Amino acid sequence: MLYPTRILVLAAVLGLSLPPVAVASGEQRTSPVVAESTPPAGTEGLAVKWKTVTVADLGVMLIAVARPSGEGPFPAVLVLHGTHGFAQEYVRLAQALARQGRLAVAACWFTGGGGPGARFVTPITGCPDAPAMSAATSDLASQTVDALARAVRSLPDARPGPVALFGHSRGGGAALNYVLKGGEARALILDNTGYPAEVTDRAARVDVPVLILHGTVNHADDGGSALSTVEMARNFESARRRLGKPVTAIYYDGSGHNGIFINPKQFDDEVRRTAAFVAQ
Repeated sequence: MLYPTRILVLAAVLGLSLPPVAVASGEQRTSPVVAESTPPAGTEGLAVKWKTVTVADLGVMLIAVARPSGEGPFPAVLVLHGTHGFAQEYVRLAQALARQGRLAVAACWFTGGGGPGARFVTPITGCPDAPAMSAATSDLASQTVDALARAVRSLPDARPGPVALFGHSRGGGAALNYVLKGGEARALILDNTGYPAEVTDRAARVDVPVLILHGTVNHADDGGSALSTVEMARNFESARRRLGKPVTAIYYDGSGHNGIFINPKQFDDEVRRTAAFVAQ
C-alpha cells in the first residue's frame, strides 16, 4: 500500500507505526505520469529535456533527461542527489553519462535540502511539490525511487528492463534500500553512500551488481557522517565478497564526501566507470 505523504508525516510526528511497506508491484502501484516541463530558473543553458513525474498521493518530481546522440534504445541510468538537494551538478553528470552512450536522468526526488555539503553544488529550486526529504531507509524514499525508476523505463529511448541507479550520499542509500525492499535495478552505483550495520548485515539480499565509488576522507564538515566513512564502505564491500556477491569498489585517496563535484579528474573517472559498469 502507498501511504499519502501527509499520513506518513503525521505518523512520524505522533510516534505511530504503520504496517511494513515493501515496494509494491503490478496493480498495487499508481502509474507515474510523465509530462513535458519548462526549464527551472537558471538552467536554461543546460541542454536537456525537462519533464515532470506525477504520482497521486506522492508528489510531482522534476527530471532532466540527457539523451545520447544516435539511435536508441539506450541503457538507462537514474541519478539521485544527496542531502544537499537537487543541483545543476547532477544534470551535468547526466549529460556526461549521455556522452558515453547512456540515457541518463537526473531527478529531484525530494524538495529542499541543505547541510554542509550544499556549498559544493548549485541548487535547482524548481521542484517544490516533490516529496519531503526522508531517511534513506524510509518507505517514502523507496516509493519515490520506484516511481522515478518506472518513469525512466517508460521513456521512448530507454532500453527495456530495469534501469541502473546512481546515487550520491542519501541518494545512494535510498537506491540501496529500494533494492533491499524488493525494487528492481539493473545495477547500483553508490557514490559516497552511508552503510549502516543493519544494511551491511543484509548485503546478501542485494541481488544486483554493485559499484562502490568512495572517498577515503569522509568528514561531517563536508556532508559526510559516521555512516559514510571509508571503513563503513569497506565493511559493506567485504560482506559482499564473503557472500560471493558481485561488487566493484574504487576508493579515491584523499577525496572527501563531495569529491565528484570538486575534482574534475575524479568526476571524469566516475563517469567513465559508471558508463562501463552499466553496459556490462
